[in-house]
Amino acid sequence: MPTNKQQSWTFLTNHSHVLCLINSDPNITIRDMAIKVGITERAVLNILSDLTETAYLTVTKIGRNNHYTINKNKKLRHPIESHCNIDDFLKPLAMKNSF
Repeated sequence: MPTNKQQSWTFLTNHSHVLCLINSDPNITIRDMAIKVGITERAVLNILSDLTETAYLTVTKIGRNNHYTINKNKKLRHPIESHCNIDDFLKPLAMKNSF
């Protein structure tokens, strides 16, 4: 049986989780992202701000809703994985309506 320590961390960051959700549904709401990732709406807003300020994400307002576009050609930030772009990262993690 897994211990609490084994359940307390994941391989991907909350930024990665948000990107995966947006990749699956570009019209997802901030509330739905927060629920699915398990963080607050404020934390999602901070992540979206990080991603837009660094040009990984573009947000377009459509009526009262947001539409998110991921810059899939942008390289990953850390030197260890900087040879990969966002699309290389997201493709194997693409969700098939699992939420």
